Amino acid sequence: MKKILSTLLATLLAGTAAAQAPFPGRTVTMLVGFAPGGGTDTASRIIAKKLAENIGQVVTVENKPGAGGNIATDIAARSAPDGSTIMLASVGSLTVAPHLVAKLPYDPFKDLAPITMAVVFQNLLVVHPSLGVNTLAEFVKLAAAKPGSVTYGSSGIGGAGHLAGELFKLMAKIDIVHVPYKGGGPAVADLLGGQIGAVFATPASAGVHVKAGKIRGLAMTGPARSPSMPEVPTIAESGYPGYEAINWYAYVAAGKTPKDIIARWNRELVKVLNAPDIREQLHHHGFEPQPGTPEALTKYMEREYATWGRVVKEAKITAN
Repeated sequence: MKKILSTLLATLLAGTAAAQAPFPGRTVTMLVGFAPGGGTDTASRIIAKKLAENIGQVVTVENKPGAGGNIATDIAARSAPDGSTIMLASVGSLTVAPHLVAKLPYDPFKDLAPITMAVVFQNLLVVHPSLGVNTLAEFVKLAAAKPGSVTYGSSGIGGAGHLAGELFKLMAKIDIVHVPYKGGGPAVADLLGGQIGAVFATPASAGVHVKAGKIRGLAMTGPARSPSMPEVPTIAESGYPGYEAINWYAYVAAGKTPKDIIARWNRELVKVLNAPDIREQLHHHGFEPQPGTPEALTKYMEREYATWGRVVKEAKITAN
């Protein structure tokens, strides 16, 4: 009897210890495909701090900028499928790059495992005061008068900012020159220094500078004005009805990660994204948290893949 009781007690204690063990039991790497200071970096650091508190484990944000986020996404695809590496990926590397890069080293639908949508938001067209424009109409007039002379930056080729700019070029019938960067932070830094004329930026990277009067916000890329910057009109309401370019970030892991690990990460990340303090912080930077299931993210990626594939073809966007 004593032996049986001892065995039961040992089993219970082992179960309790396992339940209290930190997840996933080692330092977590949260990959970001852009340089510090941009929207992805800002969102990831807000989320990582809370996530670390919840799981009782160190969560390190690791920036691997380049190729519009594709370098980091390839690293995520090739990482050990044990849950120790997750990535806050963007629309560009997940659903646009396959249409732009002939020899993309990863297949986003085979080599990555969707975890949850993180945030959705719209970009902001900002300009340097030296351009001498205060409205979108004035920006278009300047670009039309001087074809090929107005430059606009983005976080990289195939990213949401690049797509927003090319879609606007198509609808406004203007010739503005794209300048890709390794993130929204460096692009806005060059805009502040006057090295480029405009940027399709995230509110997180450019909003504070607009409010400080250092650069001018001309228009938002979404279907309605942003609650974080209600004074800035949308491109659609500024003479281009139907224009819409929504940005989003989502969490993924290596494609062969076991389903139970993906399910656990989904629970942990959804918990963070639903936390009132995290939602408040993300809203402050113009992000709208939209956590969901891995299945919902898969379907969303499939729709975005089809949508931006058409835009890339119609706008004749290239990776050059």
